[in-house]
Amino acid sequence: MELEISKDRKGNVSVLRVKGAINAHTVSDFESHLEEMAKGGEFNILIDCKDLDYISSAGLGALMGVIERVKSNNGDIKLCNTSNNVYRVFDILGFTELFEIYDSIEKGLRAFEQG
Repeated sequence: MELEISKDRKGNVSVLRVKGAINAHTVSDFESHLEEMAKGGEFNILIDCKDLDYISSAGLGALMGVIERVKSNNGDIKLCNTSNNVYRVFDILGFTELFEIYDSIEKGLRAFEQG
């Protein structure tokens, strides 16, 4: 399964849309997108998981690899629209404690506005 990634801006938030699966074969693409965003000064990142079918521990590792840099620049990575399967992976591995997850893009964007 392929991974498609697209990005747009909503105010001061970069919305990263992921479609497909983040696994051992696609994680490097996902990771390079996150790295490029952080290098480019994009520190408020909302990941839209509406079309994300699967995320492996490698995908979670990619998030962990960039979250420190983002937070040290007063930013954050939040997620929205996770399927039950994707949410379960985050929950089982304790990532729901590290990442805020919202049920819509609008709620995720509002969370950034409220600081």
